[in-house]
Amino acid sequence: MAEKQAHLNGAYYGPSVPPAPANYRSHRRSSGCGCGCCLLKLLLKIIITLVIIIGLAVLIFWLIFRPNEVKFHVTDVSLNEFNLDVNNTLRYDLAVNITVRNPNRRIGVHYDRIEARAYYEDQRFNTQTLPSFYQGHKNTSFLNPVFKGEHLVILGADETAEFNEERASNIYSIDVKLHLRIRFKVGSVRTGRFRPKVSCDLKVPLNAANATFSTTKCDWDF
Repeated sequence: MAEKQAHLNGAYYGPSVPPAPANYRSHRRSSGCGCGCCLLKLLLKIIITLVIIIGLAVLIFWLIFRPNEVKFHVTDVSLNEFNLDVNNTLRYDLAVNITVRNPNRRIGVHYDRIEARAYYEDQRFNTQTLPSFYQGHKNTSFLNPVFKGEHLVILGADETAEFNEERASNIYSIDVKLHLRIRFKVGSVRTGRFRPKVSCDLKVPLNAANATFSTTKCDWDF
């Protein structure tokens, strides 16, 4: 009897022990994290793929069409009057000749709206709306805004001193800005509308002055 009892002490013949509940909960948390990670990885792959496709499309477009910037130059100006009286009324008579050069061989430009604005010391004193037009490939077009009239312009002490210096030299710092609404045409396809600005910072001599105007390149501002 003693030998049988000793033999039984070496093994357990009771019911099997079920797995701990903690392991089951741990497995569920791991599965949930795995699904979230998979979804995030899929989203990242989609974003990367879209970026690559867009980049390739832009590269192919550039290789095929080689787009170049449309160039704006002020080639001539005529300033018959530019006088600020004691009541801060600016009287002006300014005409500007602007050339617009499209150097592209396959891209045309629709100028749906052209608004020319004249500024002195960052104050706008006149606005002119110019006719809309289409500019074809490798084409040069001309804009001729004329600003004439009077406008109230309030200058500070520094700006007044600068105006008096320019009046003595008969050469004035006048800015002409073009606010555009344009579309590009590539073959039979037209893009959406863009609203860029073109800024021309000018040194304009009064016609009575013994000075000549130098052709000035204008800058794009998208």
